[in-house]
Amino acid sequence: MANLGTNILRQAAERILPLLLALPMAAQSPAPAAPTPTPANPASQAASQPPNSTDSADQPVTTIRVPTNEVNVVFTVTDKHGKRITDLKQADFQVADDNKPPAEIHSFRAETNLPLQVGLLIDASNSVRDRFKFEQESAIEFLNQTVHPHFDLAFVVGFDVTPEVTQDFTDSTEALAHGVRELRPGGGTALYDALYFACRDKLLKAPKNVAVRRAIILLSDGEDNQSHVTREEAIEMAQRAETIVYTISTNVSGTKGAGDKVLERIADATGGRAFFPFQIRDVANAFAEIQDELRSQYSIAYKPADLKYDGHYRTIEIIANDRKNLRVRSRRGWYSPVSDSTSTTGVNR
Repeated sequence: MANLGTNILRQAAERILPLLLALPMAAQSPAPAAPTPTPANPASQAASQPPNSTDSADQPVTTIRVPTNEVNVVFTVTDKHGKRITDLKQADFQVADDNKPPAEIHSFRAETNLPLQVGLLIDASNSVRDRFKFEQESAIEFLNQTVHPHFDLAFVVGFDVTPEVTQDFTDSTEALAHGVRELRPGGGTALYDALYFACRDKLLKAPKNVAVRRAIILLSDGEDNQSHVTREEAIEMAQRAETIVYTISTNVSGTKGAGDKVLERIADATGGRAFFPFQIRDVANAFAEIQDELRSQYSIAYKPADLKYDGHYRTIEIIANDRKNLRVRSRRGWYSPVSDSTSTTGVNR
């Protein structure tokens, strides 16, 4: 009987002991990872995820700058006797841009009171010394009559071998007069450089928040012996700045010279007018004519047909229907904008 009990205990121990030994090993073994469920719709899972606002803010935003497709032209109309005509309508004109009618005319108006941005460029080289003082006083009188406080802006540049700004943009006629009187004649002549500088560094960079008219009045004998840019490069910059150039010759010889032809070319290409006051008293009359013309012009804005943003030169022609009796003066052309490449450096707001 005792042997029977002993056998039963031995058998039970043999069965239980392996189980007891296995318990510590089971406690040390990690549990298997649960399988990841595959979503029925991956898109819905992505949509349910909140966006990473930090990553989104750090990503560069593509900016595409669209160049303008509107051309603005200021022009003057005179009869065959040179008298200005100021009562014409849009229907009295034909416009051709690069020999094609515009795709659309946006506006047409008679501009008698648009703000002016005017540059006065005075040749201060030795070649104009003889009547320099009188020309200074005539220029001051022009500015006094033309620049209206809180409305128009003007600047003064004197030039010999280099251009010098003696008065930056201001509506103060007193400051402008001081800038003119600061000029002293002497040195060679870099006319083209001065015109290029005035258009590129002054007028082209001037604010244009509202419609304005830009003009340069250039007093010189037209002789150039120091410029780094050419005449045509100076004209091109004036056209890019949408600036009309009026020239007043300081040649007192009584006959037109090579310099006078240069002045005519500059004025004609930009829609301005060349004056040749061989008598000193006529200088003031030339300034008065320019003053009247600046307040007696037309402007037209249009969308060119077949415009390509390639930076190429495009011709402008404005013709009065009554071409027998009326003459139109405007700039001869413009340069189409170049489309900016796509930028990824900022946000266009």
